[in-house]
Amino acid sequence: MMRVKLLLSVSILFALSTDIYAQRRTTKTEDSEESYKSFTSVGITTNTNSGILGGAVFRQSSAISSKLFGKNQYRYLALELVNVKHPKELSTQDFVTGARLVYGKQNYLFVLRPEYGRELTLFNRHEDEGISISAIVAAGPSLGLEKPYMVQFQTSDGRVVTEPFDPVKHAGSSQTTGIVGAGSFFQGFGQTKIVPGLHVKTAMSFELSAFRENVTGVEIGFIAEAFTRKIQIMAFAENRSFYTSGYLTLYFGSKKR
Repeated sequence: MMRVKLLLSVSILFALSTDIYAQRRTTKTEDSEESYKSFTSVGITTNTNSGILGGAVFRQSSAISSKLFGKNQYRYLALELVNVKHPKELSTQDFVTGARLVYGKQNYLFVLRPEYGRELTLFNRHEDEGISISAIVAAGPSLGLEKPYMVQFQTSDGRVVTEPFDPVKHAGSSQTTGIVGAGSFFQGFGQTKIVPGLHVKTAMSFELSAFRENVTGVEIGFIAEAFTRKIQIMAFAENRSFYTSGYLTLYFGSKKR
């Protein structure tokens, strides 16, 4: 809920800045507008289905000769790798051992998203002032990576083994057996399952560069994503095959004339 409020607050602030900038823009001439052939940047992202750090993004926009509604448009390419969490995930800590555990978690969900679309410049920078604002529509395949959540389980003979969480075996543990903690994040990658899907997103991009050849900005948008089956993230909760989320990406890069 806090991330949703943050995204809404930032969106409102940028909407207000857009209106102010649009008014200032009327006093400038079209000859002073910036024109670039390509923008290349990398960024970090957060979304309403992730933690504070949701993933990483590579994005590139290349100019197209034709205009749309009299505005400059760009071919938009991006590649995202994000972590998707279930709303029911709750991390707890053992006060004796200090070990942390998300009880009931069966799998991590990482999603690789190649994207293709269009970026339309709504308001351009004039000289070294203001911000550049553009609208983005993109879509592409989603490659869901369902990686097992590993737990450390104490057997009846006292041994501690690391294995994927099993709701039947581990939920029925006795007093002499049980989960003593989570396994290493790097364990279990060999058992990862691939779940294909599709996604579409709409966004607004706000370039805040202080120098003409550099790109610093924020992309705020909405993503809808569907997989071919339900992703088993939590064992004792409803899992889904369709996800929606709001997101915010902070990006840095460069541009070429």
